[in-house]
Amino acid sequence: MQEAPLVSVLIPVYRGQATLVRCLASLRAQTLPDWEAVVAVDDGDPHYPELLAAHGISDPRIRFVTTGGVRSGVARARNCALDAARGRLIAPLDADDLFYPDRLASLVPLALAHGAAADNVAVVDDRDGTLLRFWLPPADGTSALDAELLLAEPVPVMPVVDRALGLRWVEVPICDDVVFNLLLLDRLGTIPVVRRVLREYRQRPDSECNAPDAAARAEAGYRAVLAMLDRGELALGAELTQLVREQFRARIALNAAFAQARARGWSGSYQAFVVAFNRSGQGSERSREANRRDRSDDR
Repeated sequence: MQEAPLVSVLIPVYRGQATLVRCLASLRAQTLPDWEAVVAVDDGDPHYPELLAAHGISDPRIRFVTTGGVRSGVARARNCALDAARGRLIAPLDADDLFYPDRLASLVPLALAHGAAADNVAVVDDRDGTLLRFWLPPADGTSALDAELLLAEPVPVMPVVDRALGLRWVEVPICDDVVFNLLLLDRLGTIPVVRRVLREYRQRPDSECNAPDAAARAEAGYRAVLAMLDRGELALGAELTQLVREQFRARIALNAAFAQARARGWSGSYQAFVVAFNRSGQGSERSREANRRDRSDDR
């Protein structure tokens, strides 16, 4: 039997025919080679292996599984990939995003030492490669990621996590990654976050967070989490629960502002709207500070 890899990269894919090759190319460029990719197909398309072959990608580290459904959700697809994973560490990667070459090499030692580790991220408009913003002002070294920092900004944080923690994704619309990270931080308290930019979060007009029903689905997700907290179905500490309630209500308000902007003709992505919202003085102080910094790309 083939020896288990150190890292299992979990890649949900739904209508990813235009981006999966690029995504996997960024993974194959990693300076740390001890990984496997488990691609969980959630659109019923059986031809992704042929797509990779047509682009010259033949790599035994890449495996495909299926959710058995169509648009059953990112959380279910990630859990499907998790069930098939063999690595000690797991690293979620969306099919339209990119890892920079030293991402795994930078995060894996920290995750092994602390149980998990995260990194800074560049939010990029996929149409023309324009840098919209950073999650955090890029810097050398690491910071401590806690729940307050996690919830301050609506940017997906995708940590490398030790599977021994036993975490899975809760099936709620759009904000499943936030809930996963809250469960992680409730368990660990804080985790190190590398301040260098090691991942690109690509904003596509046809992605889930920019779909015509995205605003309604996001609000449904936030309200579902609040209802779970009210019913005691989401096991978080009392202080963290209060913080989540406050921040999710703020996200519902931001989401409503996005929906109103769309109704008035806003054609940009959600993240581009967040940039404009922050620059208008309505966003968090951390967002305004990040937007005042030099936006040169720290790669």
